[in-house]
Amino acid sequence: MMWFLICVALLLLGYFFYSKVIEKIFVIRPERQTPAYSMTDGVDYVPMSKKRVWLIQLLNIAGTGPIFGPILGALYGPVAMLWIVFACIFAGAVQDYLTGMLSIRNGGANVPYLAGKYLGNSFKHFMNVLSVVLLVLVGVVFVASPASLLTNITSDLMTAGSVGAAAVNDEAGVSASKANILVIWTVIIFVYYIIATLVPIDKIIGRIYPIFGGLLLFMTCGMFYGLVVNDIPFFRTLNLSEVGIVEFFKNLHPKDAPIFPLLFVTITCGAISGFHATQTPLMARCSENEKEGRFIFYGAMIAEGIIALIWCMVGLSFYDSTASFQEALLGTPSKVVYDSAVGMLGLFGGILAVLGVVILPITSGDTAFRAARLMIAEWLNMEQKSLDKRLMISVPLFVVGFIISKIDFQILWRYFSWANQTTAMITLWVVAAYLYSTRKNHWVATIPAVFMTMVCNAFILNAKIGFNLPYDLSVWVGVISGFVSLVLFLKFIKPREDDV
Repeated sequence: MMWFLICVALLLLGYFFYSKVIEKIFVIRPERQTPAYSMTDGVDYVPMSKKRVWLIQLLNIAGTGPIFGPILGALYGPVAMLWIVFACIFAGAVQDYLTGMLSIRNGGANVPYLAGKYLGNSFKHFMNVLSVVLLVLVGVVFVASPASLLTNITSDLMTAGSVGAAAVNDEAGVSASKANILVIWTVIIFVYYIIATLVPIDKIIGRIYPIFGGLLLFMTCGMFYGLVVNDIPFFRTLNLSEVGIVEFFKNLHPKDAPIFPLLFVTITCGAISGFHATQTPLMARCSENEKEGRFIFYGAMIAEGIIALIWCMVGLSFYDSTASFQEALLGTPSKVVYDSAVGMLGLFGGILAVLGVVILPITSGDTAFRAARLMIAEWLNMEQKSLDKRLMISVPLFVVGFIISKIDFQILWRYFSWANQTTAMITLWVVAAYLYSTRKNHWVATIPAVFMTMVCNAFILNAKIGFNLPYDLSVWVGVISGFVSLVLFLKFIKPREDDV
């Protein structure tokens, strides 16, 4: 437990100290009017309180990623916890804060606009395509995972009842029943996404998210409580009687999957995520003052890091062996979520905890489609005050999303992970370009940008879903590409006269 508490303490120290360093480098202007007031439209630009904006930001960015990613990353051992902590403090939260603040300074602009402004139009067009693809993938992934968890809950509740038990008393009946329930939940979630994407942000998202936040807090605290109260030895899954400094740097993956670059792509949300860069403009349009940015953007990322640590620890501890952990991971990590929640908290408490997990992807999926709508509208210069214009963009998005949802989840997750981290990589270069061009300390963003360039390029070169090149060659090319990108960045980014 000591190592877990140390990791949480480091995240909190990152918020209370390093976030102030980043804020000082950026230089906030509390007297400046934010887009929530200067561009109020009653749909997307709506002033909301700091606490409400922070909660919505957290629920927006904390989808399945900070749960599924850390669970999958737990196979590598305690080193996964180090990546969550240091990536969150020095990369993920820095990206989220600077993206959010630049969006505020630029009228609530999306990342493609910022990419065009600070890196050039070619990056703007590339980011438009990549961001929309990522958002659709996020929306689809965040339909499949909550639908799977809700299916398990519904099936167990039906089986617990006398009528349900009689209806599904054989294996074939259980499978058929689950398949039907899965279809129903998938349709329900898609319908909710359509409604949440179209209506003003304060009508659904601004009102029900506080309730969702309560379930999220229950889930977060409940899972840690379950580990402690049930006297489950930390790191039991990996058969480690104790964990020292050396174990934190070892690769304990049962199949010897390399840490670089796989771990850094497996654990995305909860460490660093390009998806966050697509979400921060939504809350930049609702923030009332620039001085709230550190709490809203950097603070929400730190909270997500704590959630990721808890689920990583569940993966490292709940199962009595690596083999049983691997067996549970067949398909999707949703089985690990359900088994651990019900196993530690009982059926009722477990269901509440799972509902907290369900909320995360649903509250990210709806804003993913919303952000995609706004991004396309900005790209096409199409106003979004009228419902018919919102429908013109939303309907095709959901049709495409439904078609993609038929693809195998494991394949979807791999493409999502790469697209997610590649978006984070480019976003870091965008904010680094802003800092460099305005003669500020750009290294706080440039160093993470170089590292993520190495990670993303090495992964796609080596991965079977990519170029399937030999591992050593992929790593060398990835590392070289990072340094080449740095040289080009320092050579071609020019100083600006303005500071926006």
